[in-house]
Amino acid sequence: MTLTINNVTKQFGSFTAVDGLSLSIPEKEMFGFLGANGAGKTTTFRMILGLLDATEGKVLWNNEPISYETSSKIGYLPEERGLYPKMKVKEQVVYLARLRGMDKKAAEKELLYWLDRFNVPEYAEKKVEDLSKGNQQKIQFIASILHKPELLILDEPFSGLDPVNVELLKDAVIDIKNRGTTIVFSSHRMEHVEELCEHLCIMHHGKPVLHGNLKEIKRSFGKKNVTIHANFDLSFLKDIRGVEKYRENALGVQIQIEEEDIAQDILQNLVGKGFITKFELEEPSLNDIFIEKVGDSYE
Repeated sequence: MTLTINNVTKQFGSFTAVDGLSLSIPEKEMFGFLGANGAGKTTTFRMILGLLDATEGKVLWNNEPISYETSSKIGYLPEERGLYPKMKVKEQVVYLARLRGMDKKAAEKELLYWLDRFNVPEYAEKKVEDLSKGNQQKIQFIASILHKPELLILDEPFSGLDPVNVELLKDAVIDIKNRGTTIVFSSHRMEHVEELCEHLCIMHHGKPVLHGNLKEIKRSFGKKNVTIHANFDLSFLKDIRGVEKYRENALGVQIQIEEEDIAQDILQNLVGKGFITKFELEEPSLNDIFIEKVGDSYE
């Protein structure tokens, strides 16, 4: 089931939150929406889910609008968490799963599996308000996937989690994708999208700045990064033709070059000057591409 967004615009009065967004999200794949806060990611998700009506354009899943009939096949983790603080974890999550058509015993069994996997089996009988924010987030994630949705929408799923829990959640997301679920998630963290997604869309002020296959986007960017660690001064590299950016760090330098061939010139200029411990030519990062496309207004 392909998710298709056709020329979708959403206006709130005179403010345009999403402006002419068109893209197709492949089935059984992980697709990333990337952008700063206010870029239009959450508004797009709410239109996909039918929580907001588009001002113009259409959102179709398997050539049909998403409705109450299809909502049981969808999982949604909103950015603003919304669990009932006074309810116990088990009764709340099982109740939500039953709303989506799941049998009570099957829901309880699935919940125990996920609590165990997230190293919190004792939380089943705890009230949500007694959990830390990070653990509340784990519970809300479980609530969004318990019914084994065909389409899963995750809005900033890793925000506020410590590195250990980020890895736990990432592994879970990858497993769910490998089972055949289509996953769409938003993040303002470049490295998460870079690590997990084959296709992505970068949004800026409601407009798609760039979208497509991650590898192709990187290839077509043309520029490359070179990382050099050496025991001598490398500042002379700033003046070599084709060097566009030069950044020093504790171990050496990272420079951006306008094309791959420049790396050979740089290497020839380094030979004989001292000991080189690292010379690595890399694809540009998503961060490099984003800043190039939208400027330094990104934080």
